[in-house]
Amino acid sequence: MTDKLIIFDTTLRDGEQSPGASMTKDEKIRIAKALEKLGVDVIEAGFPVASQGDFEAVQAVANTIKESTVCGLARALDKDIDRAAEALKGANSSRIHTFIATSAIHMEHKLRMSPQQVVEQAVKAVKRARQYTDNVEFSAEDAGRSDIDFLCRIIEAAIDAGANTINIPDTVGYTLPNHFGQLIYKLRERIPNSDKAIFSVHCHNDLGLAVANSLSAVMNGARQVECTINGLGERAGNAALEEIVMGVGTRKDAFDCETDLNTTEILNCSRLVSNITGFPVQPNKAIVGANAFAHESGIHQDGVLKHRETYEIMRAEDVGWGANKMVLGKHSGRNAFRTHLEGLGIELNSEEELNRAFRRFKDLADKKHEIYDEDLQALVTDTLATESEQIKLVALKVCSEIGEKPHAHITLNVKGVEKTVASEGSGPVDATFKAIETLVKSDCNLLLYSVNNITDGSDAQGDVSVRLDQNGYVVNGQGADTDIVIASAKAYLNALNKLLTPALRKHPQTAAI
Repeated sequence: MTDKLIIFDTTLRDGEQSPGASMTKDEKIRIAKALEKLGVDVIEAGFPVASQGDFEAVQAVANTIKESTVCGLARALDKDIDRAAEALKGANSSRIHTFIATSAIHMEHKLRMSPQQVVEQAVKAVKRARQYTDNVEFSAEDAGRSDIDFLCRIIEAAIDAGANTINIPDTVGYTLPNHFGQLIYKLRERIPNSDKAIFSVHCHNDLGLAVANSLSAVMNGARQVECTINGLGERAGNAALEEIVMGVGTRKDAFDCETDLNTTEILNCSRLVSNITGFPVQPNKAIVGANAFAHESGIHQDGVLKHRETYEIMRAEDVGWGANKMVLGKHSGRNAFRTHLEGLGIELNSEEELNRAFRRFKDLADKKHEIYDEDLQALVTDTLATESEQIKLVALKVCSEIGEKPHAHITLNVKGVEKTVASEGSGPVDATFKAIETLVKSDCNLLLYSVNNITDGSDAQGDVSVRLDQNGYVVNGQGADTDIVIASAKAYLNALNKLLTPALRKHPQTAAI
């Protein structure tokens, strides 16, 4: 018999803390449904007290998801715990995840509390959370830099108070695999009531060791790993779910536990998260990168052809590669289109949304001979993003020729009024962005401009990501089209529309207690 390793996905909470990665309620629901289809055990949907938008998103996910446990984050404060409980009321299975910092540097400089006060606050928080649910997780923030004697003390008290999951976060990505594994082992050995709780880990990737630290912890008795799709997260990110799951599944000789995820949905989740957040997946990214199962070397190719396992330690099909081609074409009907979307886990909220997406599908089918599942993900994201935009692209004409300065002529619908302007630039994209700014006057800085092809071929859609900063508020924008300049305009406008309706959020790691 092997133990079950619980997969706790925090893409919707910690992943969203990546600069510009904020998601709308509908986007969170789309990702949550994909995570449920993947078979994730716990979905941390957000930080309900942070904003009304975050509260509503957690509430919507809780009311939608049926198979996975839905979790809300709360500081060790009554108001946070009460707000999380309210957001989670509609969940089939809920969890409140409360935390307080335990390292000396955090207690002294951030919390300005004594160790005894921190213990008392933690116990109080766990007991309050237990009034709402019997599934309570306690996290010792910055545990990787905390004194082990104090950790033993506060964890024992938290378990006595009713916490049945104890999370040991490497909040700043400071620890090393052997040290972190030993920390988990020692805590489980030294804490008298450790057998009454599942030990969990949450590792950040500042030194590139998040997955290694997590797996070391699993080898030393941790039975929950907190992770994100594509390793998304603040700073250098979190432990990547796909690497944790396939690491444990591939090296059964090294692990005495297993997950029960449907791993064939990993690639679909990866693409969806990348598409919604605008964070592209690097080609050489393990498991989900475009080159993850590609073999360039002749020696490697020869070996794989003779016997796959000479150079492949897992099957590409097991994580979702190899079945991405769409069987629909420009003659396909709405019902076939809807059915295929449902097969991808995409459920639109109304007939009007379906009609808009279907019209875009028909337009794309006229431009592109072969349409792939990735195209559909981008198409739906683009359709939903433009539904409530205050600034919409009406027309765009650009001219770029050798020896002449590129210029763009653009028409926008700004809050119901059409406006037209022309502008020059160093290239067609630059000219387009300057034309948009002439009309909108957002006074924002362009931090990032990135273009990636969604599928192979010269007729592929370009997926453009932009990152804008307006007085310290950072947003990402995305746009997809077979025309790169049009995709760029869509991405820029998508970001501007987010700036017009900002969902300001508190940062749970830095918010003052």
